[in-house]
Amino acid sequence: MSRDDFSRTNRNRDRGTTPASPKGKPKKKKKFLTKKRVLWSLFFATALAIFCALGGYLFIMLNGQKLLNENQDKLTVNPPTQIFDRNANLIGELSLEKSDPVEYEDIPKQLIEAFVATEDKRFFEHKGVDLWSIGRAAVKDIAARSMVEGGSTITQQLAKNIFLTRDKTFFRKATEVSIAVALENERTKNEIITLYLNRINFGGTVYGIKAASIRYFGKSNLDELKLWQIATLAAMPKGPSRYNPLRNPELSKERRGVVLQLMYEQGKITEQERDEAAAVNYNYKPPESKQRYQAFIDYAIDEAEDKFGLTEDDLNIGGYKIYTTMDKNAQQTVEEAFADSDNFEKSVDEELVQGSMTIINQENGSIVALMGGRNYEKKGYSRVNGSRRSPGSSFKPLVSYAPALESGKFSSSSMLSNEKQCFGKYCPRNLHGYSSTISMSQAITKSENIPAVWLLNEIGVDTGFQFAKKLGISLSDEDKNLSLALGGMSKGTNTLEMAQAYSAFASGGELREAYSIKSIANSDGDTVYKANTKPERVMNKDTAYQMTQMMQEVVQDGTGKKAKINRPVAGKTGTTQSGYDGIKSNRDVWFVGYTPEWTAAVWMGYDKPSKTHLLKNSSPLAAAFWGKVMEKALEGIPEKSFPKPEGASAPEPTATPETVQPVTGLSAEYDPSTLTVNLGWEAAQVAGVEYRIYRRETSETEFTSLLSTKSLTMGDISAMPGLTYEYYVTAYYPELDVESEPSGTVTVMVQDELQTPEPEATPDPNLPTDDQGNGQGNGNGEGNGNPGGNNGNGNGNGNGNGNGNGNGNGGGNGNGGGAVTPPEATATPLPPTPLPTITPVETSGSGNAGTDNSTEAGTVPENGFSNEGQSPQ
Repeated sequence: MSRDDFSRTNRNRDRGTTPASPKGKPKKKKKFLTKKRVLWSLFFATALAIFCALGGYLFIMLNGQKLLNENQDKLTVNPPTQIFDRNANLIGELSLEKSDPVEYEDIPKQLIEAFVATEDKRFFEHKGVDLWSIGRAAVKDIAARSMVEGGSTITQQLAKNIFLTRDKTFFRKATEVSIAVALENERTKNEIITLYLNRINFGGTVYGIKAASIRYFGKSNLDELKLWQIATLAAMPKGPSRYNPLRNPELSKERRGVVLQLMYEQGKITEQERDEAAAVNYNYKPPESKQRYQAFIDYAIDEAEDKFGLTEDDLNIGGYKIYTTMDKNAQQTVEEAFADSDNFEKSVDEELVQGSMTIINQENGSIVALMGGRNYEKKGYSRVNGSRRSPGSSFKPLVSYAPALESGKFSSSSMLSNEKQCFGKYCPRNLHGYSSTISMSQAITKSENIPAVWLLNEIGVDTGFQFAKKLGISLSDEDKNLSLALGGMSKGTNTLEMAQAYSAFASGGELREAYSIKSIANSDGDTVYKANTKPERVMNKDTAYQMTQMMQEVVQDGTGKKAKINRPVAGKTGTTQSGYDGIKSNRDVWFVGYTPEWTAAVWMGYDKPSKTHLLKNSSPLAAAFWGKVMEKALEGIPEKSFPKPEGASAPEPTATPETVQPVTGLSAEYDPSTLTVNLGWEAAQVAGVEYRIYRRETSETEFTSLLSTKSLTMGDISAMPGLTYEYYVTAYYPELDVESEPSGTVTVMVQDELQTPEPEATPDPNLPTDDQGNGQGNGNGEGNGNPGGNNGNGNGNGNGNGNGNGNGNGGGNGNGGGAVTPPEATATPLPPTPLPTITPVETSGSGNAGTDNSTEAGTVPENGFSNEGQSPQ
C-alpha cells in the first residue's frame, strides 16, 4: 500500500465512514450500543420516577401525621370566642349559635345515615380516602384543567375544616389525604363522624349539628328531628349559605330532595318516606335575639380580621378572648339615642333620617363607643366607616384655620378678608353679609365662608390638603381646589375619620390612630396581640390650643350652641346643600366636637338623598344629638379643663376701664336682593366684648335695642320696605358691666317695592316642610323681633314669599337685647371641580307662625334652614 493510499484510508476512518468493499459497497454498522443506552435510560428514568413518587408519598404521609400530632388540641371543640369591654366585663360571645358538642350516643342513626349517604356513602368501608371518588374527581379536574371537583370523604372534610385552608391546590389536597389517613389510624369511625358533625359549618356562625338544629328548627334534642328536617340539615354542607333554609327556602327544599333521593337509592328510607319528606315546606320563624353592643362587636371583629390576620373561622371556633376599648355606659347611651325616633327627622313619606356616631378617647386613640346607623343589625352596613359624605363647614378647621395657625403667619386674632369676592371662577358667598375684614375667631364662630376660602388661598391649597391628610382624612388629587375649604370633596369622609382628626386638637396636637382592640388571647390564655399605639405630632401645641379656644366660642355663642353640656366643649358644625334647584333643605348635617376627655363626631342624612329625602333642619340637629349623647355618656368620668400649654399664645386682652373704647366707622347699606340692611363697624379686639345695635324708624322718638353680637357685622332683615331707619352701635364689656359711648349714627332708607299679592297656593306634598307646616319661601329664618318678642317684624319664611302664618318669624328675637345665634351656611356635597361656579343661595326660614319661640332674651331658636358653606353646584 502506498503512503497516499494509507493516508486516504485513515482519513475515511476519522470521518466515521466505512471503507468500500472490494465490490465498491459500504458495510452496515450494528447499533447494539445505541439500543442498550436507550434501555438503560428508560430504566433509570422509571426508577427515579418511582423513587420520587415513593418519596413524595412518604413525605406527604409523614407530614400529615406530623400535622395531626402537632395539632391534637384542634380536635377538641373550643368554647366560643368571647368579647370584653375596656374593664374586662364580658359583653358578648362571637359565636352565640355554637352550642355544646354532642356525643355519638346522642346522634340519631337516621341523621348519620343522611350525612353519609350525601357526603360519603362508602364512609364505613374506606380508610380515609375513597379511590372511586378520587378517580371521578380526577377526570373532572383533567377536563377542566384545574381543581374543580372535591372528591373528599367525610374524614378528608374533617381534616380540611380543622387543619387546612379552603384553597383548591394539588399540594393542599395531598396534605388533606395524608391527615385523613392519619386520622383513620388514630380514631374510630364513630369518633370521626361525631367530630365531623360537631365541627361542620351550617351557615354564618352556626357550627355543629346541635346548634343548627336549634337555629333552624328550635330543637335542642336531636331525637325530635323529623326526616325532612334531617335531610334539610344534611343538604347544607355543600353550600351553607346557598342552602340556608331561612335565606333560601326554595333552594334548600330542592337540595333536600337530592338528599332524600340518595337515601332512598341506598335503601335507607322508603319511597313513601322520601316523597312525604320532600313535599314539606319550610316555614319556621326563629325567635328574634338582638345582641347588645352589636355595632361595636362587629367593628372589633373586622379590625381583628383586617389588622391581625385572623380569619372569620379562626374567630368563630378559636376560643379567643378579645379585650376591646368599649365603654359600656357610652355604648349603651349611643344605642339608646339611635333607638329613639324623636332624635331623627322624618321625610314626607315618614322615613326617618339615618346617622352615625363615633366617640374616641383622645388620650390614647381608643374608640369608646360607635354606632353605624339606626336599627343596626349583625354584620349590617356601618356608616361609621362605610359611608362617605361631604362634611361641609366642619372641614374648615382641618384644611384652612389649623394649617394657617401652624404656618406661624396667622393667629386667632388675625384679621382675614371678608369682602364679597371671587377666586378665579369660584365665587363663594357668606350668609351673614360682608365686611372688609373679620377676625379668625369670629369667622369660625359665625361659620363665614369667604374668610375660610381666602385663607386657604393664602396658605396654598396643597398646604391645607397635606395637613388634612396628615390628620387621617382620605383625600384624592381631585380634591386639590379651593372648594375643599368648605368641605367640597370628591368622595367625602365619615365620622371615624372626623373624630380621629379632631382628637388631635383635643390632645394638644398629637394624633393617635383610632383602634377598638386592646389585646387578644388565645384559648390557652396566651396573649397573641396587644395594642401599642404611638402618638404622632401633627401640629404644635399652640396651634391646637388656639383652635380649641376658637371652637369653644362656636359652642358658646355660635352655630354649635345646641352642643352645650355641663363641661367644656369645643367643636364645629357642618351642613351641605340639597343639590336641587329651588330646594333649600340640607343633604347632610354634622357636628364634630370634643371635651377634655373624649372626642366625638355625629353625621345625619339619608343614604339615598332625593327631593323628598332631605333634612329640613340644619346642623343644630346634629349638635343637639351630640350634646344629648355626650352629657350622659360622660357620666362618671372625672371632669377636666382644657389645658393651656406652656408658651401658648396669650389670649386676646381682657377688658379694663382703660380699654373701654367706642365703636367707630359705622356704615350701613341696603341690599335689595336680600331685603337686608348690612351694618359694619370697627372696634378694638377685646375678649368677651359684645356689640349692641340700636335702631329707630324716623317717625319714632326713641332708639330701641335691636340685638347683640360679637361680630363686627350684622344684617338687619326686619327692616320694612318704604321706611327709613337710623342706627348706632355700642360696645358692651360683660366683665366690667360697662357699655361704651354710642358710635355715630347712620341713616338708611329701605326701598319700597310694590308687589302684587299672590293667591294662596295649595302646598305641594312632595316638597319638604318644617314641623309646623309653615311655608318654604326664600326666607332666612332669622328675623329680628321687636322688644317683647310678640309677632316679630320679620318675614321668617323668606323675602315676603310663602310666610307660614301671617308675619311670624319662627326665630324671632324675643326681647331685643340678646344676641342672635347665627345660622350656618351649607356646602353642596357634589364632587368638587377646580374653580367652580357658584349659584347664589338665599337663606330659608322655617318659622313658627308669628309667635316668639325664643328660649333666651333675643336668641333665635336654631330651627331655621342653614346655608353654611357653598361648594360648587
